[in-house]
Amino acid sequence: MSRKYFGTDGVRGKVGDFPITPEFAMKLGWAAGRVLSQLGTRKVLIGKDTRISGYLLETALEAGLIAAGINVRLLGPMPTPAVAYLTRTFRAEAGIVISASHNPYYDNGIKFFSADGTKLPDEVELAIEYELEQPMVCEPSEKLGKAERIEDAAGRYIEFCKSHLPNHLSLSGMKIVIDCAHGATYHIAPAVFRELGADVVLIGASPNGININADCGATHTALLEKTVVEQGANLGIAYDGDGDRVMMVDHTGRLIDGDEIVYIIARAAQAQNKLQGGVVGTLMSNLGLEVALKQLGIPFARSAVGDRYVMELLRENNWRIGGENSGHVLNLDHTCTGDGIIASLQVLTAMIEANMSLAEFSQGMHKMPQVLVNVKFEKGTAPLEKQHVKQVIADVEAKLNGGGRVLIRKSGTEPLIRVMVEGEDAVLVREYAEQIAAAVKIAS
Repeated sequence: MSRKYFGTDGVRGKVGDFPITPEFAMKLGWAAGRVLSQLGTRKVLIGKDTRISGYLLETALEAGLIAAGINVRLLGPMPTPAVAYLTRTFRAEAGIVISASHNPYYDNGIKFFSADGTKLPDEVELAIEYELEQPMVCEPSEKLGKAERIEDAAGRYIEFCKSHLPNHLSLSGMKIVIDCAHGATYHIAPAVFRELGADVVLIGASPNGININADCGATHTALLEKTVVEQGANLGIAYDGDGDRVMMVDHTGRLIDGDEIVYIIARAAQAQNKLQGGVVGTLMSNLGLEVALKQLGIPFARSAVGDRYVMELLRENNWRIGGENSGHVLNLDHTCTGDGIIASLQVLTAMIEANMSLAEFSQGMHKMPQVLVNVKFEKGTAPLEKQHVKQVIADVEAKLNGGGRVLIRKSGTEPLIRVMVEGEDAVLVREYAEQIAAAVKIAS
């Protein structure tokens, strides 16, 4: 069955436009509560990022869940992976995150984690969608849920993160610039790294409700790159608005993306005989990652784009490490979902144990020039079905002649066509990507 409301990462859109409205959020809370109340504890956690609309959606979800007889535990601003972790530790039936991740402040979303901290199974999402089509009926007063705030949620997660740097190691002597994207890690990441001994230079840590992801964070790293060089720091770390993505910058100001972070973690695991199987990337993963892993004798497989698909392929192969070039990094030996803070701590652990800088550790992977162009399209149009667009794509593929890749896909979270071209010549790759993007734009 196809989903009507759930996308690849929950329900997402512009605040005030359906389905990101208070009315729908309350109905969604109720529908989820109806399904989850059949599973056991009747307890659900709610966390959010720092968007101003989080207050509105949190209250609406809370009302819907309570009407369905669910007890709600409010976490306040909290990274997405923190909600996944706390859902497990509190033995809740589910965790809900109110966030649109890397999107601008005027967007928001609602996504769910299961009791084991992973994305909801398809059958549960479909069951919730079924309930959404039913009339909303409030439980009798004696069966209504209750709500309370978990005051020490941040402290619990900070200690969990710190546990992922081995006890015999310290970040003492390291100067690290941290960019929190004015998002959910603003009160978590600084504490983690300072308590582990680092000298922290903080940027993007003053959320006001509308500056989340604005010219900062994992999707806009220019400020981090500049600050690392100016401060003479060892490295920089950038998270996105909800803290499940991470990008890093070496001491020279060079960006280290998700593909390179996955490579570093896999390389370190192999060196310590801790690597189980191979590595999962996505269709967007740079060809350089595949080549570098092959040189190490590490198997590599590609999933569809999206961390839930990386997770599915990891489980199918019984592998542990995977991720996306956008900065979602999975290591199932450490966490059950993408966690920016913990992924960066794994990289730091590898650096310290090997006595190598971030620049040195990433040297084994050479990225092939890759250009990504986003093209907006009108809903209801199908530009990729137009013959002219298909012909332009075919022409580019013929010119690449096996020496690169073309990948065209619709975004799962925004009305965008993503055009990716990869090849050996950076100038030609840019030219080819723009040719395809122009054809898609005309056809939209």
